Amino acid sequence: MSVYSMTGFASASAAPVTEGEHHPVGVTVEMRTVNSRFLDIAFRLPDELRQAEPALRELLTAALRRGKVEVRAQVGRGGDDALPHPGAEQLNRLARLQSTVQTWLPQATGLSVHEALQWCRGGASATAAPALDELAVQAARDCIDALRAARAREGARLVQVLMERLATLRQLADQAEPLVPAVVAKQQQRFMERWTEALAAAGASGAVSAESARDRALSEAAAYAIRIDVAEELARLRAHLDEIERLLNKGGETGKRLDFLIQELHREANTLGSKASALELTGISVDMKVAIEQMREQVQNLE
Repeated sequence: MSVYSMTGFASASAAPVTEGEHHPVGVTVEMRTVNSRFLDIAFRLPDELRQAEPALRELLTAALRRGKVEVRAQVGRGGDDALPHPGAEQLNRLARLQSTVQTWLPQATGLSVHEALQWCRGGASATAAPALDELAVQAARDCIDALRAARAREGARLVQVLMERLATLRQLADQAEPLVPAVVAKQQQRFMERWTEALAAAGASGAVSAESARDRALSEAAAYAIRIDVAEELARLRAHLDEIERLLNKGGETGKRLDFLIQELHREANTLGSKASALELTGISVDMKVAIEQMREQVQNLE
């Protein structure tokens, strides 16, 4: 199953099939989508297509899950000249209406050719309203198919970027893992030395036996080593990386789940940085945060 981006653009047109020189009225639909937490649909339709809005909304809600969608539609003719073809009855009616108006208003000017064509265009559109709705739905279906294909292509590119970031994070985790035992041992030894120096400076050697002081120092050093050990954080980070890769390979609606996992990755990287007692681990933590933030930006575009 594909992973879909919430960013895409598509357009499609539909017109009735007729024979001869007559070019019928057609409908063109354009759809633009950007990222959003929910499905947000905005229509920009001419008056002739207002009745088709519920059908178009139903098509979109069935095909898309998330994203801000802008739908634009326009009515035009399929011919090169895009001019209406007035019939004799239409021109006869316009002539009668013009004569009636000029009878009552002698100073009224006559209709120009442009005005007559506009009136004929409006009449044809009004009489063909049901057909226009059907054409709008047909164009919308084709447009949605093209939009989903565009979102799938964009989603495939985002998956490639995310996989690269996953590989980077795994490399950083592999670099950090061998450093952990050495860092813990080094800090434990340093703690023991400071503990011994503190006991000597306080003159406690006479009141407390050397063996008892050493046992107490070892206990405190072990507790301190547990506090600075980041092995669990690295294990959880690897588990999150495996789950993200599984979701990307599975496809479908993964955006919200991936967003949650990105938050968990950021949490583990922060904990690793706060526990780090060596400059090397601190640098690895910073590099992890950079890669995770780059992943967050891409995940927010996934459906």
